[in-house]
Amino acid sequence: MTAQATRREHDLLGDKDVPADAYYGVQTARALENFHISGVQLRLYPNLIKAFAMVKLAAARANVECGQFSKEILAGIEKACQEILDGKLHDEFRLDVFQGGAGTSTNMNANEVIANRALELMGHKKGEYKYCDPHDHLNCSQSTNDAYPTSLHVGMALGNVQLVAAMKELIAAFRAKGKEFAPILKMGRTQLQDAVPMTLGQEFEAFAETLAGEVRTLEVIERVLCETNMGATAIGTGLNAPAGYAQKCTEQLAKITGLPIRLADNLIEATQDTQAFVLYSSCMKSLAIKLSKVCNDLRLLSSGPRCGLREINLPAKQPGSSIMPGKVNPVIPEVVNMVCFRVIGSDLTITMAAEAGQLQLNVFEPVIAACIFEAQTMFVNAARTLREHCVAGITANVDILRHYVDYSIGTVTALNPVIGYDKATELAAEAMKTGRGILELLREKKILSEEQIAKVLDPAAMPGQGRPS
Repeated sequence: MTAQATRREHDLLGDKDVPADAYYGVQTARALENFHISGVQLRLYPNLIKAFAMVKLAAARANVECGQFSKEILAGIEKACQEILDGKLHDEFRLDVFQGGAGTSTNMNANEVIANRALELMGHKKGEYKYCDPHDHLNCSQSTNDAYPTSLHVGMALGNVQLVAAMKELIAAFRAKGKEFAPILKMGRTQLQDAVPMTLGQEFEAFAETLAGEVRTLEVIERVLCETNMGATAIGTGLNAPAGYAQKCTEQLAKITGLPIRLADNLIEATQDTQAFVLYSSCMKSLAIKLSKVCNDLRLLSSGPRCGLREINLPAKQPGSSIMPGKVNPVIPEVVNMVCFRVIGSDLTITMAAEAGQLQLNVFEPVIAACIFEAQTMFVNAARTLREHCVAGITANVDILRHYVDYSIGTVTALNPVIGYDKATELAAEAMKTGRGILELLREKKILSEEQIAKVLDPAAMPGQGRPS
């Protein structure tokens, strides 16, 4: 076996060999040895990696404006960062998302990869750091304690844009079904008991609106992610950052990201605070609760196919049992339920991690990052899966729905304004005693004509049918 070619690098702990073809350096190499925890690597979250490239690019430009290093070095850094933004070099970010050190390993991973690629682009070899150094240039005027959380903020904001877009597509699918099902009458239920008539379209429109409310909240809460502490350096005092750097870096980052990035008013407070993550996570938890409830309803409404509610049919995606022939399960809503459970549980992890911060820094930001980036990724995938493999193919069992309306005692409530409460109560009592349907009794007793019955139960006349203009 041929020995792998290496290059020797040096850090605080001494010399260490690094694979010659690796763009990461000695500190990343040590972290790769130290942290084998979850098996989930940074490269699985491209928004985080792109956010680091954006932050390092903004910092480099601000440093040149402040006279910290040459435009030649900046040119190399700019090209290297752009490659990362284009999706290249992401495989160089192999660290476990669970890591000690408050994100230092991830920050150095970014510094080393960008520096080494910049060196190549400048005509030098990897590791020739006198021309472009991970610390002196990529980390210039920075600390992990401002570069890392700022990258989290930016990456989460990028992920939120994708999440909102995916949810809006799912909402549109529910609205389309709401329109398709608008003419179909059914019974509503409260406490799993017959309530009053509604339309299947109203039910699906409600699914759409309950999710739309959560999306509006996500769009509003995004602004809390756009406040950063760049220029704070280690604890917020700005030590080692030149005058004007913090504002210049913030302005550059806003230009690069296209986001309304702004500098926190108090950098000491902002460096130790993780409440933006808590607020954002709570919004995702709220979305998870709503989305899970929708999936619960889809599973219940489609239960059967012979012995359940069977009001709707979900697309059959795969055989449902290894022992029961013919069984098909609602696997798509089920997997989305599980995503929601995970997001709800992660919110508690984020809460505990935020609470555990001490003095001028919270060292548990990596687990917060792991939870939020995972949640965003799963939500985007879940929304697409639910839309493509379930909602788009849902059909209605019109005969079953009509049967429930005809025989439900709850139908009598809609007749109150027409026949009066006493007569309606009398009919309900007789229906309960005999097991017959309200409409059957109405016809037999000739209390209402077919025209009157049709008018009372006209789907187009249902209060709240359709969306407000």
